[in-house]
Amino acid sequence: MNGESNEPFTVRVKGEIDLDTAPSLHRALATAIETHREVVLDLSEVTFMDCAGLGALVRARNQADRCDARLVLRGAGHCVVRLLKLTGLHRYLAVDP
Repeated sequence: MNGESNEPFTVRVKGEIDLDTAPSLHRALATAIETHREVVLDLSEVTFMDCAGLGALVRARNQADRCDARLVLRGAGHCVVRLLKLTGLHRYLAVDP
């Protein structure tokens, strides 16, 4: 990683993560993962997530693996946790309460 930082970096998301907003989330996570060993995605204010949002999370996790970084989801509400469990992604993504 270039310009790597050992300090966790937090990306905060509000509202809906869907087809319209997932690309900007993916870009924000990709940039953060390139420069930080740990990236925390704060989902505490997310009200909805669809498959496009899940795709952004999976791509970010894959990138984190390639960069020897860690992606942590924090503050996920009921709707997000339910979606992660329905798809089995709760076993693949690090989800903190």
